Parts: sequence; structure tokens; C-alpha cells
Amino acid sequence: MSDIKQNTKVKTKTRSTQDISARIILFNDEWHTFEEVIDQIILATGYRTAKAQAKTWEVHTKGRSTIYSGDMYKCLNISYILEKIGLSTEVQY
Repeated sequence: MSDIKQNTKVKTKTRSTQDISARIILFNDEWHTFEEVIDQIILATGYRTAKAQAKTWEVHTKGRSTIYSGDMYKCLNISYILEKIGLSTEVQY
């Protein structure tokens, strides 16, 4: 009888920021104009003007809006750009 060796590999999966789903919440404030917020949302997300306007209106009327949902890495980048002018955001995961 021959010896049969079994090679077992243990796979460990580390989660990167691209594997984690997240979302960005933008909060209303009394300091920024509609135009400033719209322009910053466009810069941060690449949204068209109409979508940025809709998100800005939602922030204004509801006090907050989910600006983007997707992988954590992109959320962190978008949040960083929004916060560059002092907008208040929260990344949730």
C-alpha cells in the first residue's frame, strides 16, 4: 500500500476596501450655497448637473442624502473631495 500525501492549502481572504460596500451621507448646513454644493458633488462623483441638483435638493429638504453607494475605496475618495470645501459627510459600511 502506498502512502498518499494530501496537500491542503488554506486560503485566507483578506478584505480590501474594494470588497466592502459603503455609502456616503451628505448633511445639510447653513453655510454653503446650492451652487457650491452642486459643483462639489459633480467634482466628487462625476454626476451630471441634474443628478447633483436633485441630491442637493434632497439634502436641503430632508437634512441628508445618500450621495453614493459602492465600494469603500471610492466612497472614501468622494467623501474626501466633498469635505475639501467643508461639507459634512459620513461614510457608512
